[in-house]
Amino acid sequence: MSSAFEILWAEKYRPKSLDEIVNQEEIVSRLKTFVKTKNMPHLLFAGPAGTGKTTAAHALAHDLYGEYYRQYMLELNASDERGINVIREKVKEFARSRTPPDIPFKIVLLDEADNMTADAQQALRRLMELYSASTRFILIANYPSKIIDPIQSRCAFFRFQPLKKEDVVARLKYIADNEGVDYEVEALETIYEISEGDMRKAINILQAAAAIGKVTVDTVYKVVGLAKPKEVREMIMTALKGDFNTARTMLRKLMIEYGLSGEDIVKQIHREIFSNEVKIPDDARVLIADFIGEVHFRLVEGSDDDIQLTALLAWLSLLGRKLGVQ
Repeated sequence: MSSAFEILWAEKYRPKSLDEIVNQEEIVSRLKTFVKTKNMPHLLFAGPAGTGKTTAAHALAHDLYGEYYRQYMLELNASDERGINVIREKVKEFARSRTPPDIPFKIVLLDEADNMTADAQQALRRLMELYSASTRFILIANYPSKIIDPIQSRCAFFRFQPLKKEDVVARLKYIADNEGVDYEVEALETIYEISEGDMRKAINILQAAAAIGKVTVDTVYKVVGLAKPKEVREMIMTALKGDFNTARTMLRKLMIEYGLSGEDIVKQIHREIFSNEVKIPDDARVLIADFIGEVHFRLVEGSDDDIQLTALLAWLSLLGRKLGVQ
């Protein structure tokens, strides 16, 4: 295996061309049309983290300009450079520079554009009009609702979807095989479940697990700092069966052995409540989900982890007795 953290694998194995992108077929098809015609509008890429938004922008620029595309693309991370001065100076200066010989425009890529200030967005709105003949803007946002309407109306909208399990697992296998990593297929499937369709997160988990040794289910949960779902399910069912003291002992074991915060445990409980492994009536799931939401709010507001989680287990024990859970 190559030196594990000299280069993050998520960057090393990023697709270089639109042809290498999977799971976003409709989006790729539309972007290829822009490459073919050598023209495109301003673009807004929206969707969850790790679904290929930034990669698609780089792949589009690569296919338009070729190997040295970066000299014709200005990339800014709007979460770091989010003020009005960046828009007025850097973007304005780049927009005025020379265009490439074969393509009549350059590209300004604004990553995490939903973090831009309102003033910066207003300034950007005007620049998009003034320099539209020589510059195209690609805005990337996890939350497009934070982009002001005048900018949204100037862009073609592309919504990215979470990646499918088979595509994520196949890519993880490809990376592991290329890096000489010993792995279990079940561990790769576990990585997908944890990453929830976020390819960047999945690759980083794989790399961290590979640094320990063989990639197994145990090492995956170890590097991400989560409890095994089976242990969480056992705690939930023990509480629902009315054995509060045993459930609380299991809770403390999870918090101490795995070093989990209250929020981490609540999120795992929420995930397991809706899994097929927990056999409870749908009405009970509704009640539990409602109470979990209340407990999570209290934790976010600063309440004590131990007290709130103990209260959750106590409530589950009372509910289990009412429902007659065996």
